[in-house]
Amino acid sequence: MAKLSQDELLEQFGDMTLIELSEFVKAFEEKFDVKAAAPVAAVAAAPGAAAAEAVEEQDEFDVILESAGDKKIQVIKEVRALTSLGLKEAKDLVDGTPKPVLEKVKKEDAEKAKAALEAAGAKVTVK
Repeated sequence: MAKLSQDELLEQFGDMTLIELSEFVKAFEEKFDVKAAAPVAAVAAAPGAAAAEAVEEQDEFDVILESAGDKKIQVIKEVRALTSLGLKEAKDLVDGTPKPVLEKVKKEDAEKAKAALEAAGAKVTVK
């Protein structure tokens, strides 16, 4: 049997009825031990999964430093206490506001960080 080109195969498939094509796919899956529908199902399931995540309650928060306020040194100290940043990095973060101080933390941790930074005189938002 002569080897068919991709265009010739597509032309042959185009001449088949949906039932014949369905039977061919089943036979192909059995012969080569593959599942032709798996990639389609994974792609179709992805938007549904994203929608389900949006419905769930947010469990990761970002603490964003909006401004340092009047007590910049106190805010720098608080940023250092909340993160593993050195003095220069903490100062750069405070000087470059608005910047995230903590990302993807639990709600309790985000609220504690917000309270500590606000007590030092900073303006903070939690997203």
